[in-house]
Amino acid sequence: MKFVDEYRKKDLILSIAEKLKAISTKELVLMEVCGGHTMAIHRFGLHSLLPSNIHLISGPGCPVCVSGQHFIDTAMAYSKLPGVIITTYGDLIRVPGSYTSLEKERANGSDIRIVYSVLESLEIAKNNPDKKVVFLGIGFETTAPATAAAILQAKKENIPNFFVLSAHKVMPPVMKALVEEGVKIDGFIAPGHVSAITGTAIFDELASVCGLGVVVSGFEPVDMMQAILMLVIQIESGKQRVEVQYQRVVHPEGNKTAQRMMEEVFELRDDQWRGLGMIPKSGLKIREELKAFDAAIQFNVEVPASTEPKGCICGQILRGLKTPIDCPLFGKKCTPSNPVGACMVSGEGTCATYYKYRV
Repeated sequence: MKFVDEYRKKDLILSIAEKLKAISTKELVLMEVCGGHTMAIHRFGLHSLLPSNIHLISGPGCPVCVSGQHFIDTAMAYSKLPGVIITTYGDLIRVPGSYTSLEKERANGSDIRIVYSVLESLEIAKNNPDKKVVFLGIGFETTAPATAAAILQAKKENIPNFFVLSAHKVMPPVMKALVEEGVKIDGFIAPGHVSAITGTAIFDELASVCGLGVVVSGFEPVDMMQAILMLVIQIESGKQRVEVQYQRVVHPEGNKTAQRMMEEVFELRDDQWRGLGMIPKSGLKIREELKAFDAAIQFNVEVPASTEPKGCICGQILRGLKTPIDCPLFGKKCTPSNPVGACMVSGEGTCATYYKYRV
């Protein structure tokens, strides 16, 4: 634990806080894009250490939270087809759809299984050749390479009963969309694990065109405080750029092998984000030459028109316009044991974080 402890030293955290107070003169709004960052900030109480002129807002960095309602409803329609096994990561099973949830459909007899890896889903397909196995692919550039690897493996091993319903998304377009929408953001704390795959060039336009500072951060309290300090120094000096605080993991070029697999399997498409609408070139679609593994092409189902839950403000929370405490449902009708909106489901969801740490 020594390595982790070095990034949780109280005296170092407090010294960074003092530096922030000494150099920060402007009213600043900094967005932590990643749900893991939101969780770290509130788990360690870092917002309480910042000067009153620095405001942190949460962004659309929770993959479960931003997966559109239609995607959830489509998955449930697939689960009702005969001979179909749905495989999914655990959080997604509890996300409320328009009329039900995967959890409820499983209780009603649908074969829906939680997996910890897409390769586990591939094994289920191999072990059940008489079934059609649909993996629900969600997540950003962090998890998309694993899905790509599974599809390539299915092709190599000729596993014809493995399919992916892709809701994979990429991060830079939604960050730019928030800026263009007019959300007040003075700088971004950028996601560390996404950047470990993509490298840092994906954020260059935010700095060069939008004039915003971007600092890629790790997830420990020292990481977060140092990233905030680096952003403040950029803004105070008027020299906004892309920097990496998380240098022990993130390199400018990223993971080339993972990038090549993503490029081989996926292509960009316009995609729907919960609460944010359609964002151009923000989603990952399975390429035409691999359409045999694309559930969206191989399964023909009728999906009723999707509806959003009444009173839920997840969309505004994901855009940084509201906080969970602004929601009339928060902590009352909407709790982790009875979520109304997706932001209360995942451990990376802003509402779930606020509820857990009683912000």
